[in-house]
Amino acid sequence: MSYSRSVTLLLLLAVLARAHGATLLNAPPCPDPYGIHAYAHPEDCGAFFLCTNGTLSFEYCENGLLFDGHGAVHNHCNYNWAVDCGNRKADYTPISSPGCEYQFGMYPDSDSCSTTYNKCIYGDPHQTHCDPGLVYNAKTHTCVWPDELIPFCNPEAIVGFKCPHKLPPHSPAAKFWPYPRFPVPSDCGRLITCVDGHPRLLTCGDGKLFDSVSLTCLDPDEVPHCSNGI
Repeated sequence: MSYSRSVTLLLLLAVLARAHGATLLNAPPCPDPYGIHAYAHPEDCGAFFLCTNGTLSFEYCENGLLFDGHGAVHNHCNYNWAVDCGNRKADYTPISSPGCEYQFGMYPDSDSCSTTYNKCIYGDPHQTHCDPGLVYNAKTHTCVWPDELIPFCNPEAIVGFKCPHKLPPHSPAAKFWPYPRFPVPSDCGRLITCVDGHPRLLTCGDGKLFDSVSLTCLDPDEVPHCSNGI
């Protein structure tokens, strides 16, 4: 490295250090000498102050993240679309890489209806699965019932079940009309219910199993005919 370039780099580092020091100089003191506490910069939505056992530092969220005091996506920061900055300024300039608009974010991994999505960490997309029976909604950045995205999604194809238009009046499923229930073959931990004629895959939860006779979720010892477990 040449002498002039070395001097320029040192001057730049000195300017940054002075700016960093000025920021900390104007920052409020740490509220507690113990523990870790993070609180917002008054003007910059991407910046925050971090107190670690009484030691104050100035931090900045990664690309695609902002600070709201509630996020825990990465280093106390939250996804930019989830943060209300109020009067604080925010930089929404993306640093993109294949599959990732921002270095941190959640994005579709397909142009079609999908049960998976990409979770980007430092610009590296990680395929992530929705819970069984759900699909990714790019507008809300959440996994939702496939019938909420008709006609983009086909609930019958996702769940693998087609809801009947009519039921025998005295059948077990008819007792739950207009939301009839059905067992899932070879899976005692889940059930299918129909909402407005479209199937939704549900999980019993709480360690319970679905009884194909009563069409309700019961304790395992009440469902002896279920052998596959949860």
